[in-house]
Amino acid sequence: MNNERLEVQRTIAASPSAIFSVLRRPSGHVAIDSSGMLMSAEGDDVTKVGDEFIVHMDREALNDYPLGKYDVRITITTYEENHAIAWNVSGVMRGTMGHVYGYTLEPVPGGTLVTSYYDWSNAEQKWKDANIFPILPETALRATLGVLARTTENTAPTS
Repeated sequence: MNNERLEVQRTIAASPSAIFSVLRRPSGHVAIDSSGMLMSAEGDDVTKVGDEFIVHMDREALNDYPLGKYDVRITITTYEENHAIAWNVSGVMRGTMGHVYGYTLEPVPGGTLVTSYYDWSNAEQKWKDANIFPILPETALRATLGVLARTTENTAPTS
């Protein structure tokens, strides 16, 4: 890990396919978001690199920049069914800043080791110089893994 990438892991008691089915759905991103910024999404489930969807955002949830409500375009940059998915974020009115969010999924005894990452190492220098990265702290990535676990794990009591 470097100082331009955050990465967290958690073992989730669900199959890679169950987890991936959430991550490939635009509404899945909204459902597991721990930041409160993702309000809703429009678009079809993604199936390949290059697929896109729109997310309606509300930056006021972070109370850091007074951006209010706005839309972003999510473009899939990595797609390996049940194993890896990543995307970049661009403003609808301007291009991407160069930061990438993603997940890798590895089957392990008892479930799936999920790695969530946020990488801004390829961001344009002007954005790095603006000192806006990371947009979300490591704790937000970790909390989103908690919501993903809650969303995908079989929570039926065992006897």
